[in-house]
Order: sequence, then structure tokens, then C-alpha cells
Amino acid sequence: MRALQKTAPAFGLEWRDIPTPNHAQPGEVIVAVTAAGVCGSDVHIYEWSGGYDFLTQAMPVTIGHEFAGMVAAIGSGVTGLRVGQAVVVIPSVECGVCEHCTAGRRDDCRDRRGIGMQRDGGFAQFAQVPAQNCLTLPDGFDPGIAALCEPLSIALSAIETGGVKHGDTVLVLGPGSIGQGIALLAARRGAEVVVAGYDDAERLACVRALGVSRTLDLKDQPASDAPAMIGRDAFDIVIDAAGVQSALDTGARLLRPSGVMVICGIHAGRVQFDGASFVRMRHQIRGTYRASRRAWADVLAFVVANEVALAPMVTHRLALPDALRAFEMAKAKIGGKILLIPQAPPVDSR
Repeated sequence: MRALQKTAPAFGLEWRDIPTPNHAQPGEVIVAVTAAGVCGSDVHIYEWSGGYDFLTQAMPVTIGHEFAGMVAAIGSGVTGLRVGQAVVVIPSVECGVCEHCTAGRRDDCRDRRGIGMQRDGGFAQFAQVPAQNCLTLPDGFDPGIAALCEPLSIALSAIETGGVKHGDTVLVLGPGSIGQGIALLAARRGAEVVVAGYDDAERLACVRALGVSRTLDLKDQPASDAPAMIGRDAFDIVIDAAGVQSALDTGARLLRPSGVMVICGIHAGRVQFDGASFVRMRHQIRGTYRASRRAWADVLAFVVANEVALAPMVTHRLALPDALRAFEMAKAKIGGKILLIPQAPPVDSR
């Protein structure tokens, strides 16, 4: 089968012919991919712009970590799944042997391997994954909406890290899929939310289509206008989903005394803070990365209950061979979530 792979620590990706997995390994399943989302992380990997050097040892590796599909084959020892069942895949594989895993704290695993980063992922017709990483979906559920579970799990982790609650004022910097998810979930908790981006008209339109009406394009309007949108002079919580220095600078200026800044965007290099200002303003900086199994369970329930409401997040569905065009569209901030749709033939499920 054809797979989109990262083959060298440099710009670009490569289409390669690799063996189609026909027989699932013990404890694993083969998933026929039905929808895979293009993530900002995938774009960073494509451009090799920094922050993903840990992939080098796994190359060549098939990328793509936001995906849903159908179980096509089941390995020995697997229970609770059947061939033909719709699933969404948790892309973080715990080692099972470190002291954290053996103590029952899988979310703290020291030796995780990411599907689509350190082992082959979803930008192919089939992916072999641990059965325990598959969450089942209702029959007939839109796989494109299911593929939103991964960015929404990061979004949920960000608002939980920030302690977002009813009545809070929240500024979200970066209107990509994770930023959109943060805005939606924070608003559902009763927070007053403003979302800002730079030269980001299409993705800000997606935010508004999700029901979060206060948006700001920093190309046309100063960031200082954001607090006035909610009748305040600063925000309780700022969440950086952009991963650029300017977002941190803007967020720090608009954060109230004793406010919380959450960083979930991946920064390509080192970032700088005005340490004296943070101390004097008693600001807190919190990082969040990946999502817990509990967060995944909550997100899956949310996605299944809100299939129609989440539809505005998905703006393009392209065939898998159009992947490189999809990457260039994502770089240009065209639309919201771009999905790649493989056309998978049957697999031998014996």
C-alpha cells in the first residue's frame, strides 16, 4: 500500500510503497482508515520547522495521528472488538513496563510511543494499532467527526489545566482545530470566550459557526480590543494554541493579576518571558500535552452527542493522494480541519 512517510530530518514527506498489514499481531488490530485529519503537528513535521527531532530514530515512519476507521483484522488475545466495527484511535501507546505503567498510572508512562510519529500512523489505507487504543463508535457515525476526538482531547486537557469554570473570561490565541475546540468546550462550561488569530479569516469563521461569536483578527484589529469584547480590562485565563512567541507576548499583556496562562501550542524553539512582570503580576504558566484516558472517554461521549454541532470544524475532505495539497492548504490557513480519506480495499481478516 502507499503511505505518506517522514523519511529524513529535513523538509518534506515521501510517498512510499510499504507492505499492507494482513495479519494483526497479538493484542493488536488492523484498522482500515476511513478519515485522517491534518494536524498542525503534521505540518511542522512536513516543514521540519523544529520541535520534532524525536521522530528521527523512527524514520521512515508513516505520519498521521488523528484518525478513525473500521476494524479489519484482529490479533490473538483481543476481546471486545469485532471485524467491521467503527473505532477512533488514541495515538499514544504506553510501554506497559515502566514503573508508572506497572503502578497503574499509564498516563504518566515514561516511554510512550506516538502512533503517527514513532510508529506508523493513519496516512495510509491501513494502520496496525494496539486494541486498547481503539474506542468504539456507534454504527454509521461520521468518521470525519470521529477524527476530531484527538484535537478535542488536547482542547479538553488545556481547559482542565487552566481550571476553566463558569463565569471565567478566557482568551484563546490561535483558531486552529485545537483552538476551536478550546473555545467551544470553554463556552460550554459557561466561560466568556474571545478567540484571536492573525490573518485567519476562514478559521475564525469556523469558530463563529461553532457558536463562539467573539473573534478578533489581529491583522486588522489590535489585541488590546479583546478585553473590551467581554466588558473587562483583562482575562482570567489565556490559552496559547498558536505556538508562536507573539502569542505569549500578547497573552501576558492581557492576563489579569494572578491569572493563568496555559501553553498547549508546540513552539519550534525556545521562548522568552518577562520574568519580572510575571513575578510582580503573580501570573502562573502551565503546560499541557497529550490527554489522559479519562479525558478521551469524556471527549468521545461529547463527540458522539454533538455530531451535528461539530460539523463546522470540518471544512475539507480530500482523497489521500491529495495529502501534500492538504498540507499546503493548512499552511495557508485555508478552512478548518482538513481530512484525508483513504480508499481502502478489503483486507484478509483471517
